[in-house]
Amino acid sequence: MPSREPWSKARLSLAAALATMFVWGVNFAFVKHVLDGIGVEALMFVRFAVLPLLGFALLLVIFRRRIRHTWPRRQDLSRFIVAGLIGHAAHIGVVMYGMSLSTPFSSSLVLTSGPLFTLIILAILKVERLRARQVAGTLVALGGIVVFLSDKFAAGFSRAGAGDLVLLLAAALFALYTVLVQPLTKRYGPLIVLCYTLLFSAPPILVATLPGFLATPASAYTASVCIGLAWALVVSSFFGWLAWSWVNAVRGVARAAPFGYLMPPIAGLVAWLTLGEAFTWLKIAGAAVTMAGVAYAQFGGGPPPREAAQPDAA
Repeated sequence: MPSREPWSKARLSLAAALATMFVWGVNFAFVKHVLDGIGVEALMFVRFAVLPLLGFALLLVIFRRRIRHTWPRRQDLSRFIVAGLIGHAAHIGVVMYGMSLSTPFSSSLVLTSGPLFTLIILAILKVERLRARQVAGTLVALGGIVVFLSDKFAAGFSRAGAGDLVLLLAAALFALYTVLVQPLTKRYGPLIVLCYTLLFSAPPILVATLPGFLATPASAYTASVCIGLAWALVVSSFFGWLAWSWVNAVRGVARAAPFGYLMPPIAGLVAWLTLGEAFTWLKIAGAAVTMAGVAYAQFGGGPPPREAAQPDAA
């Protein structure tokens, strides 16, 4: 009797992808609030001081006395370092700087260009076969996002054009990081990849942002800012990146990429609930087109590829 495990992982990865998009969609409002309170450098310093500690604490709990076996193999070490510098140091720094100049709506719109960059990188490197419906679904979802935020598009770029251009670079960096870490995640697992990419990226960021962190007064860390930090760092950055790495390993990068188009509708819903943002029929139609594009890319191309065998950490 054939094993049902791949289909079980497929269902779990679908749930994980949807949960991650919800967390990341809500995160735009939290991050913008924190940036307004303490600034880019203080947020970056706290992030890169806290996340590696969280990662290695969990790694110690899971591996205990076998922690030395988690160290990257010599042939993979350079990829870990490059992925950490691109995905964490460069990408996160660019995102925070861009969001500080832009708005949550505009930020969510521009960052949804990531799946297009992902497909372009995959096509150039030929590391994963692309199906026609994956490309078509991604383009349909992109069209839905443009419709969904059409009333914000022109106003957003006129108000925060510099920030949006910076965020466009961030989307390309995240797409490159996603492609770089996929083979590492298959060999080592999401937690090991996250821990060591954070470890290699943290030192230059901590040195660069320490002056800004020290210059931020303690009074700036209000209760709401601390709640926003907890969500942005622990829920969104730590567990969100873990979940997304696993989703890419199970479903494949090209198949998982269109999920990113679910973030702006979620961000829009949060803005409606918290800021009174009005929904028009145009917005509802755009959200429907977006979800249809994601569904077309996800469910029409057969089951996800099997995961590669994981190395024995013992």
